[in-house]
Amino acid sequence: MIGFFIALISGALMSIQGVYNTQVTKASSIWAASSFVQLTALVVCMGAWAVTDRSNLLNVFRVQPKYMLLGGAIGAFITYTVIKSMDMLGPAKAVMLIVVAQLAVAYIIELFGWFGVEKQPWEWRKAIGMAVAVAGIIIFKWK
Repeated sequence: MIGFFIALISGALMSIQGVYNTQVTKASSIWAASSFVQLTALVVCMGAWAVTDRSNLLNVFRVQPKYMLLGGAIGAFITYTVIKSMDMLGPAKAVMLIVVAQLAVAYIIELFGWFGVEKQPWEWRKAIGMAVAVAGIIIFKWK
């Protein structure tokens, strides 16, 4: 149950962060804002590591396969695309599309067992759930 609440908090924080970052971009530029976002994330993460963890930072380089280390670089493009989509579509529409895209890609990753994730069987109820989510976007955009 705690995972459910953590996921809800994550979604809320992502929406708030996207709005904040979009506003920062208006005062600077998208790459300056994205750099600031990543820098402040680094500071917070290093502080949390120093207080709670203190494991060897170099252990991250033990990960296999090595391309898994690209998560931070992907994060920079996530920040960019969230800012651009919120600026162009508004927070509600952008987040709906982002969440549906996340759900679709996550399900595909599970179906094929990519990136070390345990392969899951196809289920019609999940495909129907995805269709309902897409229908929700259509209804939301309907004028």
